[in-house]
Amino acid sequence: MIYRICSVIVFLLILSTGIACADRLPFQVPENQKISISTIIDVIGFVSDKSYLSWTIDYLEGSETTDEFGSIHDGRLYPGESIAIASFSDSIMTNGGHLMLNKDLGFDSQNKGKGLNNLEVEKVLTYESIDGSFLVGSEEWSLDVAGNYAGTDDSIRCVFASARENVIPAFCNVVKARSELINFNSGQVSTKGGLRAVAATGDVPAGLFYQIAVSPIPGYEFAEGTVKTGFAGSIMEARGKSDIPSVTNQWSDKASVSGGIRNFQKSFGYESGITY
Repeated sequence: MIYRICSVIVFLLILSTGIACADRLPFQVPENQKISISTIIDVIGFVSDKSYLSWTIDYLEGSETTDEFGSIHDGRLYPGESIAIASFSDSIMTNGGHLMLNKDLGFDSQNKGKGLNNLEVEKVLTYESIDGSFLVGSEEWSLDVAGNYAGTDDSIRCVFASARENVIPAFCNVVKARSELINFNSGQVSTKGGLRAVAATGDVPAGLFYQIAVSPIPGYEFAEGTVKTGFAGSIMEARGKSDIPSVTNQWSDKASVSGGIRNFQKSFGYESGITY
């Protein structure tokens, strides 16, 4: 038997900072939710496991003291308004074989500081084919944050902060991360992801991170199957109070390996926030 041996390790970090290049996250709503889902599976046979979360939140600066409240709506954002749209989906299916799965999902809609996340998901699975069975699966993360211009005095509340400009410009930024398992016959897969979409102040950056690692089952020389990953982003930023983009940036990273896999790792990180 001839194996195509794949060993790939890639770390990708995207950092977007600066007063003219920044996400300004929405503020939490008065009532907030926490959701936790834990899954443990050890099965020989058919398995189907799916998770999905979609979250949209809108906020208008100063709405606490006026009759105007930030609400989800179509059309152009008002000055001082920001909106975040986050989504996550994960699915695994086998037509037989031995699957061991441990997955934890945690969601918290409250304001988060830098380094903390509103959504975190961690998963470890081990799969071994029996009589030609295989596993397929996919995982996808998306974070879309947009906002109209706003005053720095209303957004940065640190008393020691000294912004170079008195306006945070308009922006519209979208980032995505995805992985796929196709005709996966054996191996161990671990993934971990998180995103931050809500904060109390404008100096807390938006964030999305994701990592995946594929390795052989202990005692095996290779993992077998096809693994694909894709990371992409679209960045649009303005200056001052203008609604015309001053910078655009589109980027993507794709990888695909198939055959006997000794080691496959991809790690992606994104933050976009204000520097003062």
